[in-house]
Amino acid sequence: MPRNVGADRGLLAMALAGYKAQLEKINAAIAEIQARLGKGSSTSPSSAQKHRMNAAARKRIAAAQRKRWAAVRKAEAEPAKPKRRLSAAGRKAIIAATKKRWAVVRKAAKKIKPVAKAAGQKAAPHK
Repeated sequence: MPRNVGADRGLLAMALAGYKAQLEKINAAIAEIQARLGKGSSTSPSSAQKHRMNAAARKRIAAAQRKRWAAVRKAEAEPAKPKRRLSAAGRKAIIAATKKRWAVVRKAAKKIKPVAKAAGQKAAPHK
């Protein structure tokens, strides 16, 4: 079933006009904020300033970074704690408890009798 191409074009044209209007409002707001700041666009060469750091500050920052990385490497180098293991006695105790619980479950299942069939109904012979 072919779509109505004319209606789609009209809808797209209206959407484009709306977005252009929004863009103009946003650009006007940006220009107003920049005027209040007293600066031009952030990409202009006059607003781009280089931040210079003295050698002592660079050395302090480098030393602090080396210290942080040394701590990270030390943490990675430490051996992980060994996994805990189950002792033979503990394993036997768990097995015994499990067997005891299952014995109780089986005993309870034997006590429950199957539901007796209603009087007068005979079981159908299997063929």
